[in-house]
Amino acid sequence: MKQYAVIGASTFGKRILEELILLDCEIILIDKDPEIIEYFKNDVTAAYIANVINEETVTRLIPADIDAVVIDLGDKIEASILVTQYLSKLGVSNIIVKAETDQHGEILSIVGADHVVFPNIEAARRVTPLLASDLLFNYLAISGGLVLAETGVPEGLAGYTLIETEIRRSRGINVMAFRKGGQGDYQFFKPEYRLNGDDVLLIVGREEDVAAFTGKNIASRKRGIGKLFSQLFNNH
Repeated sequence: MKQYAVIGASTFGKRILEELILLDCEIILIDKDPEIIEYFKNDVTAAYIANVINEETVTRLIPADIDAVVIDLGDKIEASILVTQYLSKLGVSNIIVKAETDQHGEILSIVGADHVVFPNIEAARRVTPLLASDLLFNYLAISGGLVLAETGVPEGLAGYTLIETEIRRSRGINVMAFRKGGQGDYQFFKPEYRLNGDDVLLIVGREEDVAAFTGKNIASRKRGIGKLFSQLFNNH
C-alpha cells in the first residue's frame, strides 16, 4: 500500500489531504494546529502536532522510503524551504511543495523539490481568459501550449456541420464533444449534426488558436475594466 505525507494543511494541503483520504493508502499528517489534527485524526493513518522547523522532528516522523510528501506551510516561505531541504537530505524521492512566488519556487527546486505547485498562479491563468471572452466558460492549460476549453459556438458557425466549418484545418481547433443547447452530458458529434448557437463545445487547441476561435481580446477587455474602476473611484 502506498504511503503519503501531508506537511501543513493550509488551503492547498487540505484539498490534497481530502483527495488522498478517498484513496486506498496510508497518510501521515503533520501540522502545528491542534484543531486540524483533531479534525482529520480519524481519517489518516497517523496525525502529529509538530513544528517542522526542527530537522530531527521531520526525520523522525517521515520514513525515507515514503512514496510522496506534500508540503503546504501557507506563507511560511523559509519554513517550506527548510522542510524541503530536510526531506531531500533524508532521501525522499517525490517532494511536492506549494510555492508563493516564482523566486520561492526557484529556491524550492534548488533545495530538492521534485514538483513545485503555484495554485494561485494556476487559478489566475484559468480565470483571466474567462474575463477576456464572453464565449469561454471553462479554460484549462494542459501542456506545451495546449488548452482544453469549454466554449460557445462562435458567430457564423451555427447551422453548419463540423465538416462544413473546417474548424480543424482553418482554425487549428479540435472539437471533442458538445452539449446540445448547453444542457445535459457531453456527446460525440454525428457527421450530419448541425451546430446550434446555444451549443457548448469541448475543444482542444493551442492557446493562440483558442483565443482566436473565441474572439478573446484581452487588450480591449483591459480597457473596459480600467474604465469601470475609474468610474468606481470617481464616484467615491
